[in-house]
Amino acid sequence: MIVLKSSKIKDIALKFFTIHGYEGASLSQIADNVGIKKQSLYAHFKGKDDLFLQVLQDAKEAELSSKLQYLSKVGTQHPKADLYGYLQLVIDLFQQSEQLKFWLRMSFFPPLHLAAAINEEVIDTETKIQTVIESKFQDWIDAKAIMEDEALIPTLAFSAVVDSIMLELAYGNDEKRLNDKLNASWTVFWRGISKL
Repeated sequence: MIVLKSSKIKDIALKFFTIHGYEGASLSQIADNVGIKKQSLYAHFKGKDDLFLQVLQDAKEAELSSKLQYLSKVGTQHPKADLYGYLQLVIDLFQQSEQLKFWLRMSFFPPLHLAAAINEEVIDTETKIQTVIESKFQDWIDAKAIMEDEALIPTLAFSAVVDSIMLELAYGNDEKRLNDKLNASWTVFWRGISKL
């Protein structure tokens, strides 16, 4: 029962934190929407920071899980389709998942007093994903599917393309601008690593 209630509280808190940010979301509003008194929240969470960080942790796990699941299915023969598919996944996750919208916004615009803790979570996530992507680039290099290079070089370049797309999503999600940026950065990136 307590686990179910905690889960419901986090679901409601996610909506409020995503829409209003940390500062604009109140524990009273969250409690009202859950159907409990504000004081009852403290049976589940130490306070607003604890609730926020647990919602953030859930969002981090959702992002990490989605991306690692996608990458686990990537083989050695189709780097162009697999990499472009990953970029599309990043866009789709943001557009379709409240958790990932929250994760992205908080990683760019964290509440000041929690910025260090959030930055640590973001770096941990990026490191885990980068490690897997770098191994994929090494596989593609070994299979002679892309230009030979140190795997870290295309990994970091690809991360820059991903970051560019994520920044565009975080700052407005204008469909035309997003597609223009995706197409331009992808075209130049792929030209740089493909075997002509």
